[in-house]
Amino acid sequence: MKRIISLSLCAIISFCCSFFGIWGSLDKYAEDMLFHDPSTTDGRIRIIKIDEKTLNEYGEHTQWDRGLYAKLVETLCVSDSIRPAVIGFDILFSNEKNAASDEAFAKACEAHGNVVCAFSYVFSKELITDINGELIEDTLHVQNVVKPYPALEKTTVQGFANALMDNDDGVIRSSFLYFDENGTRAPSFSTAVYSAYAKSKGDAVKLPVDENVFTFRYSGNISEYENVSMCDVLDGTVPPHAFDDCIVLVGAYAAGMMDAYYVPVNRGQQMYGVEIHANVIQAIMEDKTLENVPSWLDGLCSAILACLLMLVCERLGVVYAVVVCLSAAVLRVFAGKLLFSAGYSGGVLEFPLVAALVAAYSIVLYYYKANAAKRKIEKAFNKYVAPQVVNEIAKNGTYELKLGGENRDIAVMFVDIRGFTPLSESLEPEQVVEILNSYLELTTSCIFSHGGTLDKFIGDATMAVFNAPFDTEDYVYKAVLTAWDIARGGDEIEKKFSERFGKQVGFGVGVNCGPAVVGNIGCDFRMDYTAIGDTVNTAARLESNAPRGKIYISSEVYERLKGRITAEMVGEIPLKGKSNGICVYSVTGVTESAEQ
Repeated sequence: MKRIISLSLCAIISFCCSFFGIWGSLDKYAEDMLFHDPSTTDGRIRIIKIDEKTLNEYGEHTQWDRGLYAKLVETLCVSDSIRPAVIGFDILFSNEKNAASDEAFAKACEAHGNVVCAFSYVFSKELITDINGELIEDTLHVQNVVKPYPALEKTTVQGFANALMDNDDGVIRSSFLYFDENGTRAPSFSTAVYSAYAKSKGDAVKLPVDENVFTFRYSGNISEYENVSMCDVLDGTVPPHAFDDCIVLVGAYAAGMMDAYYVPVNRGQQMYGVEIHANVIQAIMEDKTLENVPSWLDGLCSAILACLLMLVCERLGVVYAVVVCLSAAVLRVFAGKLLFSAGYSGGVLEFPLVAALVAAYSIVLYYYKANAAKRKIEKAFNKYVAPQVVNEIAKNGTYELKLGGENRDIAVMFVDIRGFTPLSESLEPEQVVEILNSYLELTTSCIFSHGGTLDKFIGDATMAVFNAPFDTEDYVYKAVLTAWDIARGGDEIEKKFSERFGKQVGFGVGVNCGPAVVGNIGCDFRMDYTAIGDTVNTAARLESNAPRGKIYISSEVYERLKGRITAEMVGEIPLKGKSNGICVYSVTGVTESAEQ
């Protein structure tokens, strides 16, 4: 009777774990880590990226004349024999700008007839009545459609480029194939590009499923598809025959363009939208779809396997039972990988959990049947299992954070927005946040690009350290180079916001170097990794004295970088908290020969 109850309970727990998917997004995470193993990217799909190099060459992409895109199309389409099969622009050309350049782009697309442009739906949530007369929430109610400007819409094929993120964790594992609205079926951008390619080759258009959404497997990790900078194509560095008969995708490849998403591969990093489209197109071409195993079937299989596992473990010693449970869990994961490769997606963690429960049951049963001495061991074991695990993790140093620090020679940079307070008082909160985010994004990207550590944001100010926590070569120069890049980038941002709001906003920067204490500072329940000491305080004082658009450095920084930077002496200025002032220099340039 006890066995029947135990087996029934095991079957019910196993079925419910799999049927209800108790792990949620964690199970998806495990599937991503264990099963998503990109194979080989298709050499017929190539990316022309609008990256930092291109933006540095041509300026902010929103200000580009569309004649630049017309030039790109003409450059790629040399002749009828040398030209891409399809050129897909993962860019929204929604508003008319310059009539002449807009027309030139539209005519270039019309002349070659191989261009697909993106458009976008603006979705909203709305309550609707289903066929049973019940109210349901429609999460894909079309509120608006952002289409290409009329001339371009007439001369190109279009597909909507909306991303489809998982509701649980925001990862893109699925894609639209098409979308039906008011009796009209619109293809997704990836579907439109694939269809245009198939037609150019004289092949039938074969979609992997007859549904508007499908889950797919990725073929490439981040940056694995062949890609080149747009400016290198336009200036002839990359010859047009490199794209002959290919699918060419043109899209954002820079952080500031805000077109990056989390994906199952390269977990923790974001993939640009144009790369995701490349993966979707290849998935359509190679039928790399994923079909979810029905929950009831997954639950039934788990229940049967769990009962069989329990019957086997009852006849084994505790050590062998644990080994069998572990082996069963591993085999189930391996079987899941084979199913995934065959195009089926099911629960990953549910059965290993059940196997762990069976192992725990076997251990409990073993100690229950043991003599008094073994029961004492069981009692002692139950008392120290959790601390033992925690202590082992602590020994390995996998999560422990300790207070304390070390003495290091570092460079410290402070950046503060001048004129931000009066500006924030005269603008709407959304506008204030927009301005602040633009400046903080600039400072952060410049710090990271030169190997600095972002210490903290202090209101509208930024603090960064160089040569901590890890050793960094030439860290003083990199700190000044970071400040220089911030100052130059700030000029462009200042111009934009000055035109919009009619107010002046800029940076004041201070850089100092010398010894400081760096490490985790605070208390056990709240700590920060930061730097403290006179070097840091002096850098902060330099920044507070720097006028808008100026970079103030200490004489120590100037002496270390003589010949590598140009600077003019400001003179000795008093610093709060110091009995004597220090000699201050204002950076006027960074010599080209010094840049690495």
